[in-house]
Amino acid sequence: MDPIIIIGTGLAGYSVARELRKHDTEKPIVLITRDDGANYYKPDISEAKAKDNAPDDLVQKTAEEMADMLDATVRTYEQVDTIQPEAHQIQLGEETLTYDKLVLAWGADTITLNLGGDAAEDVHKINSLLEYRTFRSNLDSDAEVAVLGAGLIGCEFANDLIQSGHEVSVADPSEWPLAQLIPKEAGKAVKKALAEAGVEWHLGHAATGIMHGDNGRYQVELDNDDIIEADIVLSAVGLKAGIELAEKAGLAVDKGIKVDRTLQTSNADIYALGDCAEVDGIWRPYVAPLMQCARTLGKTLAGGDDDAPGKVKYPTLPIMVKTHLCPVIAYPPADRSGEWTIEGDDRSVEASYLDDEGNLLGFALTGEATKKRKDYLKNAPAIMD
Repeated sequence: MDPIIIIGTGLAGYSVARELRKHDTEKPIVLITRDDGANYYKPDISEAKAKDNAPDDLVQKTAEEMADMLDATVRTYEQVDTIQPEAHQIQLGEETLTYDKLVLAWGADTITLNLGGDAAEDVHKINSLLEYRTFRSNLDSDAEVAVLGAGLIGCEFANDLIQSGHEVSVADPSEWPLAQLIPKEAGKAVKKALAEAGVEWHLGHAATGIMHGDNGRYQVELDNDDIIEADIVLSAVGLKAGIELAEKAGLAVDKGIKVDRTLQTSNADIYALGDCAEVDGIWRPYVAPLMQCARTLGKTLAGGDDDAPGKVKYPTLPIMVKTHLCPVIAYPPADRSGEWTIEGDDRSVEASYLDDEGNLLGFALTGEATKKRKDYLKNAPAIMD
């Protein structure tokens, strides 16, 4: 019997394997990963330093332990070169593997800034535990950190590092933090809380280059000619779905690998979920949607070809931003017309996005206002019924 092959051992890959095993203990499973295959919860990375957790502390199980638990084969440090849908095969170097069903769960790639300067290659990006290990090994206890990007990841790392005793500067071309998720008034609450803790903001300005300074430190050049001096530079400007290998295989792609609500790609025997997948036109690279997909797909893969596959539903799934100095719960509105109404000030802001008839389409809560989360969830529409 040909196995179900899952490419990726992040949260998406291991979660769908777990869900499959709840319904079927016999089907052979092979998981393939480019890294060491350690099982960890990726959101823990951006709050590890303040909790005094070393990278090794974040590992829940090794690849070997996961293989035993799942009764599966986990192949580490392997690179899938091509997918051949018609032959039901994938190519790893000189080796060819044949699959029954294929699951693409390889996640997203960090966006790379086009930076000038002689130190641009020294910029750290963190999208895996291996990359975080490298960052932490280069992070001295008294290091001053420049963070490029004031989105979710940039703000969470700024919060974590400032609470760990580091001096932190953040640069972003947006006028306020978390500008893709929350309105200006809510962003100002986050900005104020982190500034009071010591974060130096450079908003409205993008980094253009990274240079080696004469003092052995880095100089981050901004588009207004300001300079940020730092001992280490972290780029956190966002993610893009990993679509290249799927596109080369002839699968339909857009913002991500296009799948329907059964998580089937444009090929009947290939599925995708997680940060690489665009589900029925929606790319939602967050944990809660991923888990909805894993539960649905695990059950589908355990069923026979004649069984009706399950369909994913996204209920009201807010985004929790771990800026503990000013917690944020964001539920960005879909592409529908409306206006923000704002209540509160300082660190506690309630922002409601309402249509012309006063219906709630989205919301953002900061600080103490996050305690009202349940009230907003009751009235907000589902992402995908």
